[in-house]
Amino acid sequence: MRPLSRMGMVALLAALVVGAGVVAGCGSESATNDAASPSVDTSKEFKIGITQIVSHPALDASAEGFKEALAEKGVTNITYDDQNAQGDMATAASIAQKFAGEGLDLIFGIATPTSQAVVKADQTTPIVFTAVTDPVGAGLVKNVEAPEANVTGVSDMLPVDSHLELIKQIVPDVKTVGVIYNAGEANSVYLIEAEKEQAAKMGIEIVEATASNSSEVQAAAQSLVGRADAISVLTDNTAVSALESIIKVAQQNKIPVIAGDTDSVKRGAVAAYAFDYKDLGKQAGYQ
Repeated sequence: MRPLSRMGMVALLAALVVGAGVVAGCGSESATNDAASPSVDTSKEFKIGITQIVSHPALDASAEGFKEALAEKGVTNITYDDQNAQGDMATAASIAQKFAGEGLDLIFGIATPTSQAVVKADQTTPIVFTAVTDPVGAGLVKNVEAPEANVTGVSDMLPVDSHLELIKQIVPDVKTVGVIYNAGEANSVYLIEAEKEQAAKMGIEIVEATASNSSEVQAAAQSLVGRADAISVLTDNTAVSALESIIKVAQQNKIPVIAGDTDSVKRGAVAAYAFDYKDLGKQAGYQ
């Protein structure tokens, strides 16, 4: 399925050049700038820390897109410090503290938990985030139209109404949709609540199954057997990182899995109404 271009846009920081200077934009069908980006000093050497909550194709693609965008802008003298918390918040906090003390030119936070960790740890280094559903609820910014201080980025808020309509197209008589998510991830709780609200309007019941880490995902999927006509895997990092476990259970029980990112289709989901996360990472890097 064609990835969405609409992005619940938060202003993007030209951090490599102007520190906390921002370019504003919000709510358009494609990411746009309301001001010209400053020229980039391509001769300068930059140090950028990248912190990612867990490894899975969508988040990996965000990092790739970010780096590709900077290269396309001619910023090639960059030393990247790529760190992955592997789903552990204590590790994420440790990475954030490490970055805060290193005098980096920029920190790139991929996903809500790692972005929260670096924002808490560092109030001076420019921080750009991506793959964050609810930047305000996550405490990253107070106003998506005018990010303040040293923080800005892009949101991956999924249009859950369209996602549910896709499920209805695939399973026309759907009555119950199972969702698997980590209740400790603010990103996921916000999105699940939005999906529940929209599903109620459509006469669909959302059946929840939670997993606090990837090793619990298969059991969560198994708990939906007999209770869900379809399984919705949105952008929860715990669920997506263990997608193969969900797919295995779903295939054994003939339950279609509909995803919230394009890479999950390659991994076995039947369809996705989703963002291309490489493009999402590029949006963070283009400014």
